[in-house]
Amino acid sequence: MRLTVDHLHVTLDRHPILRGVELEARPGDLVGLVGPNGSGKSTLLRAVYRSLRPDGGAVRVGGEDVWGLSPRAAALRTAAVLQDSTAGTGGLTVTETVALGRAPHHGLLGRDGPGDRNAVEDAIDLCAVRHLAHRDHASLSGGERQRVLLARALAQQPRLLVLDELTNHLDIRARFELLHLIRSTGTTTLAVLHDLDLAARFCDHLVVLDRGAVVAAGPVLDVLTPAVLAEVFGVSASARREADGVVRISYAAEPLASASPAPR
Repeated sequence: MRLTVDHLHVTLDRHPILRGVELEARPGDLVGLVGPNGSGKSTLLRAVYRSLRPDGGAVRVGGEDVWGLSPRAAALRTAAVLQDSTAGTGGLTVTETVALGRAPHHGLLGRDGPGDRNAVEDAIDLCAVRHLAHRDHASLSGGERQRVLLARALAQQPRLLVLDELTNHLDIRARFELLHLIRSTGTTTLAVLHDLDLAARFCDHLVVLDRGAVVAAGPVLDVLTPAVLAEVFGVSASARREADGVVRISYAAEPLASASPAPR
């Protein structure tokens, strides 16, 4: 399902956080949202998954403005895995945690049915956490917990995935496994990623935010130019596609002396 963000504005405490942001994710694409700390990435995600109402502009999923939908209808389209997504999972097993993803499919007095159980089982298998099914979610390692939270989101059967730094604090193998898994689902995905190398390797398109505005957007090599890497990230670097098809970034040994300070 297509995601379209159209001229989005967000102001918090009288400070502009997002300024006319526009982006698009085509059906099935993995779009990476990158930029310095404080550039507005998490705020943008909150507006996309209907947690923070923008001051202007629109977020459309499947052509419909998410703020014109009921919370339940919006949740049937979009699932989010956030930095604090472990809240509310204390004392739950992995299976119980994944089953929370079915909540939007139930009415006020709804109960789990065969379709719910099948969706939970399929998500558990897809995310390869079957061997953890009866474990307490809180007892898992960081990588295992992230897989379970992704399974919970996939059990929701969304048309759009929104991921906020899902790979942070994971070792490199766990990062690769998670991003391979996300790509394999074929679900349209908007993901905040801090690791530019991972973003370049796995994403179909990138959107670079800086000080609340889009600096560059498009295919990876069109976005990660030496000029953008210098201006936004303060590094002397270049990206190129190797013979194996993987985009790799080469960095100079030292940051640029003229790099601008990170936005507050």
